[in-house]
Amino acid sequence: MEKLMKPAEYAKELGISRQAVYAKIKRGILTAKDVEGKLYIVVDKNETKPSGTQPASTTVKKTPVAKVQNTDLKDYKALLSAKDETISVLKGTVKDLKKSNKQISTTLKGEIDLLKEAFHEMRSLYVRQLEHKLPEVEEIIEVVEAQDSEKGKAQEAEVKSKKWIGLKKFFKMHNIMKEKHQEKVLKRLGKAFKKDDSRLRNVAGKLKLNAEKSYEDILK
Repeated sequence: MEKLMKPAEYAKELGISRQAVYAKIKRGILTAKDVEGKLYIVVDKNETKPSGTQPASTTVKKTPVAKVQNTDLKDYKALLSAKDETISVLKGTVKDLKKSNKQISTTLKGEIDLLKEAFHEMRSLYVRQLEHKLPEVEEIIEVVEAQDSEKGKAQEAEVKSKKWIGLKKFFKMHNIMKEKHQEKVLKRLGKAFKKDDSRLRNVAGKLKLNAEKSYEDILK
């Protein structure tokens, strides 16, 4: 005759865990029934120990306990085997990664060495080219310096020929003695110089004025 038992009651009756009971249901060892949204196990009254009717030492209880223990043992062994297999796979993966990283490091080191070697070769080539170009550069510098020297001499000669004078002589020539008046004229001369006035020239860092020119526009 069948009866319905809650999983917790069935587990307590047989002395096993509820997880073991659910595992049995999943594997089809036990028959379960849903009654009003609750799960019950369908069992034969002879399979379990009815409360107060059978002694604790009946064979009805011992046989399923042994079966459950054997089943749980098999499950644990399978779980351990799967764990060992997973660990073995992970070890192999780590080993492959280490090998791959070593290969990558070796490749990068080789490429860096090649870049260093190429850099040294380019620098050596550039130095040799510069050594070949150096005499030409020195010759160009000498020509430029000579041109500047000739230009400077020409300017000095032009200054002398056109009677270029300094500020002191200019102020004296035009009778500009007061300091405020000198400052006013000096500002106007500075503006004219910035506009590239041909009457003014910078010679050796000093302002020179052509004494042969008129400065009425500045002196008024």
